[in-house]
Amino acid sequence: MENQQKPLKVLLSAYACRPDMGSEPGVGWNMARELVKHYKIWVITRAENRPFIEAELTQNPIPGLEVIYYDLPAWARWWKGKNRGIHLHHYLWQIGVYFLAQNLHRQINFDLVHHVTYGRYSAPSFLSLLPIPFVWGPVGGGESAPTPFWQDFSASNKIYEFLRNIAAWVGERDPFVHLTVKRSQVAIVATPETSARVSALGAKRIEVIYGQTGINQQEITQLGQLPVEASATSIRFISIGRLLHWKGFHLGLRAFAQANLPNGEFWIVGDGPERKRLENLSQELQISDRVHFFGNLPRDLTLSKLGECDVLVHPSLHDFSPTVCLEAMAASRPVICLELGGPATQITAETGFKIPAHTPEQVTVDMAKVMQRLAVEPDLRVRMGKAGRQRVNQLYSWEMKGKFLTKLYAEIVHQGA
Repeated sequence: MENQQKPLKVLLSAYACRPDMGSEPGVGWNMARELVKHYKIWVITRAENRPFIEAELTQNPIPGLEVIYYDLPAWARWWKGKNRGIHLHHYLWQIGVYFLAQNLHRQINFDLVHHVTYGRYSAPSFLSLLPIPFVWGPVGGGESAPTPFWQDFSASNKIYEFLRNIAAWVGERDPFVHLTVKRSQVAIVATPETSARVSALGAKRIEVIYGQTGINQQEITQLGQLPVEASATSIRFISIGRLLHWKGFHLGLRAFAQANLPNGEFWIVGDGPERKRLENLSQELQISDRVHFFGNLPRDLTLSKLGECDVLVHPSLHDFSPTVCLEAMAASRPVICLELGGPATQITAETGFKIPAHTPEQVTVDMAKVMQRLAVEPDLRVRMGKAGRQRVNQLYSWEMKGKFLTKLYAEIVHQGA
């Protein structure tokens, strides 16, 4: 449809949408920025994203992009905190956005509507009720921590996992979720686990995209400039992210201790409720002299730390599209992950190691063997790093994701016509 005299008019719903962030806010922003190269794009997002988006557009205007800011009235969101009630707020926000979009559609006559963020398969998008083709996703959330790994969780973390599973169970029985699935021309999913859940809900067409997140060309170039060392006498592992129980960083530390690498180090960048526990664990394992906690760092310093390390360790138990694995591959670093969720789709045998996840003990043993191998085979690290960078360029750049979506949009609108 790019050959039409008039470009398609596309409405995006992006609850999370910010130019200065990764994860889901970065997904909302980067997807809009890529699609506007081909279409006229309207984005509906939260009012709190306004100062960041307007600051970016003042410096770097994007012709053809219209941003509409919406939030619930104060009386309907007084209970929402920074990390409290976010999913309920998203649900109610979607209802308000539907009525706003109805009025917009009468004025503009959109050709297609696409729900981008938040991407949870167990939450509805009321924009599916608009009388135009609806695209849903990428969505995730079908992943869960295998039961044997719960033994390492605290009581409060076990409650978190239980409530997370209950929320997914309830969501699957929400009639509006079923309506969203039924009215989707395409459900785009990020992992096989989510694909299975969406299929069970009755989706008529599912497209598996290689992860929800991506990296723009500027970042790929920047990460490619980080130095690559090939030392056979020392090795440095790194984990990056919020220190949460389901990120599995405790598994990485146990494996590092078992690998027994006197000239090895393990760096952890990030902060969160599990930090004290991880610090205590490193002392119990008698590796605290080789484990360094850096806390939260600005993005440029985080990438600098990545450049000082050899291997990313990301043993997450239910991530559906971590950007950090892509960043490591773009920086020519091999990745060690579990054969679960999004990382298992991002990493291949050529770019890293996917550890089967049966029990914590088995993961610790298998990951330790991989660490030992990478420590004595620097050429393997270099080979995997090159393959990882090539994979990011081929599949995970935002430019490639934009091409995927433009082809999909053209097909959907043509079928509708």
